[in-house]
Amino acid sequence: MAQAQETLPGADVQTLLAIAKERNPEYASMRYEAQAAAERVTPAGALPDPKFRTELRDITKTGAQDPTLSPSEVGSTRYLLMQDIPWFGKRDLRRDIAAFEAEGTQGKAMGTWSELAAKIKTAHAQRYYLHRNEKLTQEILDLVIRLEKVAQGRYAGGLAAQQDVIRAQIEQTNMNNELLVLASESRQVNARLNALLARPASAPLAEPERLRTVPAPAQLDYATLEERVRSRNPVLFAEESRIKAAEKSRDLTYKNRYPDFTVGLSPIQYQSAVKEWELMVELNIPLQQSSRRAQEREAEAMLSAARSRKEAAANQVLAELSENLAGIEAARGTGILATSSLLPQGELTFSSALAGYEAGKVDFATLLDAQRQIRQAKQNQIKAQFEAQIRLAEIEKLLGEDL
Repeated sequence: MAQAQETLPGADVQTLLAIAKERNPEYASMRYEAQAAAERVTPAGALPDPKFRTELRDITKTGAQDPTLSPSEVGSTRYLLMQDIPWFGKRDLRRDIAAFEAEGTQGKAMGTWSELAAKIKTAHAQRYYLHRNEKLTQEILDLVIRLEKVAQGRYAGGLAAQQDVIRAQIEQTNMNNELLVLASESRQVNARLNALLARPASAPLAEPERLRTVPAPAQLDYATLEERVRSRNPVLFAEESRIKAAEKSRDLTYKNRYPDFTVGLSPIQYQSAVKEWELMVELNIPLQQSSRRAQEREAEAMLSAARSRKEAAANQVLAELSENLAGIEAARGTGILATSSLLPQGELTFSSALAGYEAGKVDFATLLDAQRQIRQAKQNQIKAQFEAQIRLAEIEKLLGEDL
């Protein structure tokens, strides 16, 4: 019985994104790092482990016996259980710092996925562009073959020069060379896409069937997208988490002006009975004020640096948003112009040139030029679609989500 073959990915971009989210090792590593960072939150706010100490006193009983390590035979045995306790609020601040750092790592993971998704969307658009160009070139090649036959018929009848046939053959050679180049580029793009999907470089992919729908101009309003970018962009999200962590680090640095405590409880054993109890409190003295002031100034500077980094990142992200919105609008206009004007005009020119050539009124070079106009118009259509997809992928990378 024939075994059912697994459906090849590559027909649409959503299947590719689903595979990458599951298999891509770079994204997996960032998710694990985010998970590890989240696990640091609880230990950051926990109390240190308590300490236990045992002291054997007068192990020779003032020289009356040989040294011994038996608690019941020494002069006395002191047991000390100690617990370090930070100043009030320090544990909460450390927990908050770890939580915001975990948020920043999560933002990095989101940014990694946005970058990966944009690369996959771009690769899919490139595959579609090359596939459509290959089909178009093959169609034009078939057309030129038919034109060669027309030229051969007229040459056989003494109505055209042999040069017309040669020109048609040269055109075919050029197009065959373009098909070879397109095939090579397709293999390269397939290898890059397979690498993003964690598949072997030569693994087969389905032919790209369709591109994603480009949103209407009303959905690409700059003011609306700017607000979404400021609230959802992974880079800005990570930078905002850094600012919050820096604020908590500054607060913790100021808390270091106050001492930390160590409390202890100590029973003292004589022979086989505990006869004394001691209670101890220890604290560090924050005497090195110049050192602490330097640490506080460092914390303030780090907070200012984090705020400046976010501002710089926001300026860069918004500039890229504006640039890509302009690019997608230009691609849309180019596509409309090619479809509504250039292509119909090229088809009319070619029909007129073909009729004129068959009637002996125009030369073969004019006919080839008319054919090239049709090809150029269709290539403009395909390129406009490709450019729009690239710009859309970049916009969605900035948003951190699909439109």
